[in-house]
Amino acid sequence: MSTSPEYATFHFHALHHADQPLLLPNAWDVISAVALAGAGYAAVGTTSLGVAAAHGYPDGRGFAEARDATVALALRLNGRLSCPYTIDVEGGFGGDAGQVGDLAAELAEAGAAGLNLEDGLPGGEGLQDPVRQAAAITAVKERAPGLFLNARIDTHWLADSPPPLSVTLERAETYLTAGADGIFVPGVIADEDVSVLVAEIPAPVNILFAPGRHTVSRLADLGVRRISTGSLLFRTALQATLTAADAIRTGRRPADAAGAGGEVLGYEDVQRLVGEE
Repeated sequence: MSTSPEYATFHFHALHHADQPLLLPNAWDVISAVALAGAGYAAVGTTSLGVAAAHGYPDGRGFAEARDATVALALRLNGRLSCPYTIDVEGGFGGDAGQVGDLAAELAEAGAAGLNLEDGLPGGEGLQDPVRQAAAITAVKERAPGLFLNARIDTHWLADSPPPLSVTLERAETYLTAGADGIFVPGVIADEDVSVLVAEIPAPVNILFAPGRHTVSRLADLGVRRISTGSLLFRTALQATLTAADAIRTGRRPADAAGAGGEVLGYEDVQRLVGEE
């Protein structure tokens, strides 16, 4: 594949309109991204939890340090991968529309082909006003028009009682009008809900893979165009590290303990490890 930024962004857009959905593994550092690209994935994303936690910060809190680590990773990936890469920027790390646009321009300059921008407020304190979120989306497209802007809608993410899908669809319409290229709704599980999103949203729909609840083939049948692993790979790697260390301590071979029990650290488990109350 050509390494030119123009081709990478064109190719990344096209992957959302191919015969099969884009299965997007999410990396947390250079070596995980290089390994995933080398394994033949068509594109690689980053996980905001993985990047933040690897630097000792909780996810989704808008810390300037997490922003700096994210941009630094994007820069280090430039020219290292055989496929396009897209960057998760939380909600813009607390910036206003102009600052989010500036961030998008930095990422485009770093070689990124896309970005993921969520409307959940820092600290899990509800959702961003859709008008303000739309302004940030417009600013991104003005400053970095080539980037594939995946607008994440957090109506169902970590929600005990998510609102009706009509609320999600209203936000999707607003964000697409503002210039978003795709819509990401993490936390949606049921086939019937996925089907409604695909039918009603006139853009590529992205679903977060839920182990034990989703299969790639089923999501493909439902019309999903992008399937993200989110922080799952990072949390699985952490769990494997703990399992291997315990195996060494108890006199077993690490390889014998790999995957034992099928347990994976949860999102909140990682947040607590980095000091999240």
